[in-house]
Amino acid sequence: MGSATTQALAASTEALAATSGLTLDSAAELFAAVRTLGESAQLSGALADPTAPAQARAALVASVFSGASAPVRALLTTVSAQRWSRASDLVDGVEELAIRAAAVASAKDDVAGELFGFSRIVAANPEFELALGGRLGGDSAKAELVEKVLGSSAAPATVLIAASLVSLPRERRVRQLLGRAIDIVSSQDGRTVATVFTAAPIAAAQEARLRDALARRYGGEISVNQVIDPEVVGGLRVQIADDVIDGSISARLAELRQKLAS
Repeated sequence: MGSATTQALAASTEALAATSGLTLDSAAELFAAVRTLGESAQLSGALADPTAPAQARAALVASVFSGASAPVRALLTTVSAQRWSRASDLVDGVEELAIRAAAVASAKDDVAGELFGFSRIVAANPEFELALGGRLGGDSAKAELVEKVLGSSAAPATVLIAASLVSLPRERRVRQLLGRAIDIVSSQDGRTVATVFTAAPIAAAQEARLRDALARRYGGEISVNQVIDPEVVGGLRVQIADDVIDGSISARLAELRQKLAS
């Protein structure tokens, strides 16, 4: 992510935080804007063009998204006023705002946890993952499949996020989409996600100690997601963003084999 995009995303996120009255309908409107922008390189390029006057970009937002609610139009105007490294970054930024808006509207629900559970269902079912991420089948059919699987077992925000993302993949893998959404929702809730890979479920007391240790290292509240992986022989492998802490026996054996081979 370029420095310009980093600053643009920060400003857009601040604007969302200052917007009152966001609802799940607001999030749905933002996801609809993502589709409009993603399907028109000309439009996204025009809104991300740093040489175009901010007033002209604001007028374009008002024209294209005239049917959106006032808060959503205001957010899109803020997005268009920023300097983005690439047009695709602007589209990603609007998508992040949509996910954050859904999280804000469903603050009492465990949206991040439900998205993680859905991601594990996808990971455990290759045919299901192919149906969601393959080129065959329409986008609306993929969204309906997500709604059918999640049904009433998940919060409406979870269903909206997952269904919207699989119908707007933009050349990204399903698990990549869900992983990003989990991080964004957790960030909106003020938490950092730690994914723990282990051969067997860890006890609640052990998880609590791990969470405390990670909180001391990274600061803030830590949300722990467990992934059962038989290839992890003893110990744990923990991933937080790009950081990987591998304390498994299999990792130490691999390191030993590498040293013996050198």
